[in-house]
Amino acid sequence: MRYVYWDSDCFLGWLQDEEDKSAACEQVLIDADAGNATIITSALTIAEVLAVKGKKPIPKDRRNLVTAFFKRDYIEVLSITRRMAEAARELVWDAGIDPKDALHVATAISADLTEIHTFDVKLTESVNKFSSGKITASRPYVAQGNLPQL
Repeated sequence: MRYVYWDSDCFLGWLQDEEDKSAACEQVLIDADAGNATIITSALTIAEVLAVKGKKPIPKDRRNLVTAFFKRDYIEVLSITRRMAEAARELVWDAGIDPKDALHVATAISADLTEIHTFDVKLTESVNKFSSGKITASRPYVAQGNLPQL
């Protein structure tokens, strides 16, 4: 089973059917629905996804879709603890990550994840620079299984 953290922009990209994001997100969701992956996110995402800065907000008439989406079996929402918030604070100071993004990264780290999916180029660069390979950030993708040996 693959466990991957999704930043809010992945959820928003799929929920808003954003042309440059929805196809990549859909592939991960199909993989998760097949039982091959679990998507982890922070409780922050449930509210943040409604209106990510610089993006068109999700309208109220899509309330039921958004609510039902976060209840899917393969999406695990983690609460933010004081320890995570303090770790996020250090990421803001030491890695220059924006506070909300730092909460996402701290949540992923606290869950011992090795992958964060995001479309945020600045976040991707910051995570990949500070983490020394312990956790990586990239656009959503489906991990390819091993090929059978001949």
